Amino acid sequence: MAEPQKAYSYRADPAVPAFDDSRALFVFDGVCVLCSGGASWLMRLDRKRRVNLTSAQGALGQALYRHYNMQMDDSYLLIDGGRAYTASAGYLHLCTILGGAWHVLRIAGLIPAPVRDWCYDQIARNRYRWFGKADYCALLSDEQRSRLIS
Repeated sequence: MAEPQKAYSYRADPAVPAFDDSRALFVFDGVCVLCSGGASWLMRLDRKRRVNLTSAQGALGQALYRHYNMQMDDSYLLIDGGRAYTASAGYLHLCTILGGAWHVLRIAGLIPAPVRDWCYDQIARNRYRWFGKADYCALLSDEQRSRLIS
């Protein structure tokens, strides 16, 4: 992200469609096999539905990327408490949101952020080459697709 945003700044942006932000929102690349597979996995494990999901290709996802002055290839977006998280910090925050055994994974926070983010960037930059592309949200079941915020 170019510069820090105020919490809930997207609410004042007429280009961002209104959405339920009472829960965290995970914005993922809907054509990336790794990303869609990860979203499917997250939906299966998030039985308490603490996290809403939407694709970066949808109107809401595109508007949020524009609002935060980001390109979809830069990172996914995790919006929680009106703030955006990306890259490794976003995954660490996601572990906090999910709670329970997920807190254990926060130990990765001991790794310096530049190292964590370098690893994240390598995977993000090569995700299509290493994992491929699929039709839009093809790895999601019909029930999972119905859970996406559009």
